[in-house]
Amino acid sequence: MSGAPGRVALISGGAKGIGAGIAARLARDGWRVVVADREPGGAAPPGGRFVICDVGDEAAVTKLVASVAAAEQRLDALVCNAGFVIRKPIADLSLAEWSSVLTTNLTSTFLLVRAAEALLRAAKGSVVTIASSRARMSEPNTESYSASKGGLVALTHALAISLGPDIRVNCISPGWILTKGPEPTAEEHAFHPAGRVGRPDDIAGLTAFLLGPDSGFITGAEFVVDGGVTRKMIYPE
Repeated sequence: MSGAPGRVALISGGAKGIGAGIAARLARDGWRVVVADREPGGAAPPGGRFVICDVGDEAAVTKLVASVAAAEQRLDALVCNAGFVIRKPIADLSLAEWSSVLTTNLTSTFLLVRAAEALLRAAKGSVVTIASSRARMSEPNTESYSASKGGLVALTHALAISLGPDIRVNCISPGWILTKGPEPTAEEHAFHPAGRVGRPDDIAGLTAFLLGPDSGFITGAEFVVDGGVTRKMIYPE
């Protein structure tokens, strides 16, 4: 790639679900999007680039960011979205399984931001981390996932203080976002004070705002995007 490119965004875990929705939105807004995912069948939006990468691997992240410096020549935005869940009773959860969730969901953000700091500072860029409402409320048998997302919320404000004012860092904590499976029932939609289950576009729109100039006074913040569920008092019938 020659010449000075336009705005460049790197999205981890961008091959499907919320990450793919963010990638598509940024591409529509004129960004060049680099999607990093460990799924070999992934793709980037038109005009972008897809890289197979396990973002929990230090050497792989170093190579990924070096490729952005060489090919795109700049980095304006980093979206740390990679994550997965293992649902098991804690008695059955191995240390290796616990560590694998923490590595992908939490440590990868540390690795990506550390590797990309110089590029982001040069561009006066922005980071958005994707946590979860599970950082504040839980379902049974999700200890590793909840711990990783709670850690991501804390890591976000720590990074915002350490990297400001050059780099802004904010967090989005989605609730139920429909990315696969059957359409929710009418009752499931109605359970949400907003009247419906979320869509990837709900997260993508906020991400685009947080990466743009209109959010220049926002850093270190967490935005819970869950249709109001975490604000709803629930009592047994």
